[in-house]
Amino acid sequence: MSRQDVSIPTPDGDARAFAFTPDEGRGPWPAVIMFMDAPAIRPALFEMAQRLASHGYYVLLPDMFWRVGPYEPVNLKEAFKDDESRRAFFGKFMSSTNPEKSMRDVRAFLDWLSDQPKARADNVGVTGYCMGGGIAFRAAGTYPDRIAAAAAFHPGNLATDAEDSPHLLAPYIKARVLVAGGDEDRSFDDAQKDRLAQALRVAGVKSEVTIYRGARHGYAPPDMPVYDREASERHWREMVALFDATLRQNQPA
Repeated sequence: MSRQDVSIPTPDGDARAFAFTPDEGRGPWPAVIMFMDAPAIRPALFEMAQRLASHGYYVLLPDMFWRVGPYEPVNLKEAFKDDESRRAFFGKFMSSTNPEKSMRDVRAFLDWLSDQPKARADNVGVTGYCMGGGIAFRAAGTYPDRIAAAAAFHPGNLATDAEDSPHLLAPYIKARVLVAGGDEDRSFDDAQKDRLAQALRVAGVKSEVTIYRGARHGYAPPDMPVYDREASERHWREMVALFDATLRQNQPA
């Protein structure tokens, strides 16, 4: 695994992150930021970032909970064993960030990628899982001139009645967008799917918004209790196709 642990300056302090490159070649490679899900940084995400890198990408996996300080990888069985454990874990981590903080972080990540000689960061791809899907979508609407492709897998609350609902950013997005929700997910149901698809369509954004039927929220990471191999492999095919179509157009031969 070609992982490099890095520290990225942000307006609020230094964020820890992890950079992955293909095992062969010298680059530069098109850059992609992979935004984690709520269970935080752990070995399964390292494996996923390296798998994406193996397709010819420079992948940055930032710790969006860096403000909490150092922590050990989450024991998913303990974190999900009951409602009390779930509230204790997610309350601590989720309270350390919010949309405003995460977008400040994203700006710092984009600037950092621009300084990396092995990364082609003129047009960046972003992808995310669960809460990371929302971050990826917001990033596409907040930094439209930097982000050429955005993917979100089993995301939540992308198209709600909230004043800051992510779907309201659709008119600003220039990226090609892929959103694939989980089935029977109250945080991204058919009504939200339709609202999001309509917002992107009206804004003229080239996009695909769907729900993987039969796959539950959390289907993609291999360590999740609801991991769905078929749905996860589908997400890999569609995500890589999205990035290949948008980030390699001007890549030197």
